[in-house]
Order: sequence, then C-alpha cells, then structure tokens
Amino acid sequence: MAYTQASNKAVQKYSKKAYDTTVLRVHKGQLDQIKAYAESKGMSLNAYINSLIAADMGERLTRPTKEQGD
Repeated sequence: MAYTQASNKAVQKYSKKAYDTTVLRVHKGQLDQIKAYAESKGMSLNAYINSLIAADMGERLTRPTKEQGD
C-alpha cells in the first residue's frame, strides 16, 4: 500500500486534532545522547520524554479524552 498524498493529508489532519506540539532545545551533541539512551530503553525519543513528564507530574497530568484518543 503506497503512502499517498491523500493519506498524508489525513494523518496531518488527525495529528493536528489529537496532539499539541512543542520544541525542545538541548545543547549541541546532547540530542544524540538522549536518543541513544531512549533507544537503549526500547523507547522512541518522544515516548521517553513523555514518560519522564508523566512520572514527574503523576496524577496532575490530565489524560487524553476519548475524543482526543480516537
């Protein structure tokens, strides 16, 4: 199945509806170190960062609503 322009548009529309984005700035050279560490734990960089935030904030971090998790 080819990844078409239409499917790309659908993915972008869903992502815009379901997710907020932010920029994370780290010092030169640290990004590769962080990515490698996340991979050593079997996680993507995004999953690693989200797990750190969830662990630190605990119950204060709201969970996605059903609509957001469609």
